[in-house]
Amino acid sequence: MSDDNVIEQHIEIKETGLSSIDVLSDATTLSKNIIKQTMAKGAVWLSRGKQTQRLRRANRKLHSGDTLHLYYNPDILALVPPEAHLIADEGEYSVWFKPCGLLSQGSKWSDHCTIARWVSQHLQPERPAFIVHRLDRAATGLILVAHTKKATTLLTELFQQRKIKKTYEAIVHGRFPASPEVLTIKTPIDEKPAISHSRLVKYSTERNCSLISIDIETGRKHQIRKHLSGSGFPILGDRLYSDEEHFNTDLQLSAVSLSFTCPIYHKPRQYNLVNQLRPQL
Repeated sequence: MSDDNVIEQHIEIKETGLSSIDVLSDATTLSKNIIKQTMAKGAVWLSRGKQTQRLRRANRKLHSGDTLHLYYNPDILALVPPEAHLIADEGEYSVWFKPCGLLSQGSKWSDHCTIARWVSQHLQPERPAFIVHRLDRAATGLILVAHTKKATTLLTELFQQRKIKKTYEAIVHGRFPASPEVLTIKTPIDEKPAISHSRLVKYSTERNCSLISIDIETGRKHQIRKHLSGSGFPILGDRLYSDEEHFNTDLQLSAVSLSFTCPIYHKPRQYNLVNQLRPQL
């Protein structure tokens, strides 16, 4: 797709009462049907006063002084989100299996391929969806989604206070050491402390690969991938931190367990990913 098809436009509104779809239709060559689809996928924003938010309502009436922002990229908007699976619905929050390719966070160009958008469109009864932690786009596994501001605040605080235990599994190249029983890696990431604990679950002589379990004390960006690669055990399918010449598999890293004391219902919660959704050695 040529860059000529990409539109980034910022339209200052001079008159109160105009509808957003009419303004965008007059300002671009896009049809009203395409504009509606673009809005639904989160590529149109409205600035009013000090707030800027995604705008999805095609007939939203605008005020003088508003600014409409259009970020139209047909390649991005044509992407189809992979299907997430509900693990548990706890009312004020839910737990989902995030597949490879589904994003934790959107961009100005869209949010239709994010876990939050998937949840808000598929969970019944319908509720708003707020992300309280993230998984890499290429990673799979359990992710918490909040549905109220209260749950968002409380669950975010649990993550910040490291009161949620997250366990991951990964398949790495080579024979991972069985001794010591737990290999602790403390290499800083971006000059910030980062601690990962890994242990061998199973080794495959035929594939010369190891299935390992990882617990992390910190949550730096790409922490597990960087720590394992830096220790000589890159994760299979890691296109950023592996020297593989040919990639015939997705990233073999998955968040397989979440455990914490629920700050809303004050009960212990434990969520485990079923074996068929975990990395298979």
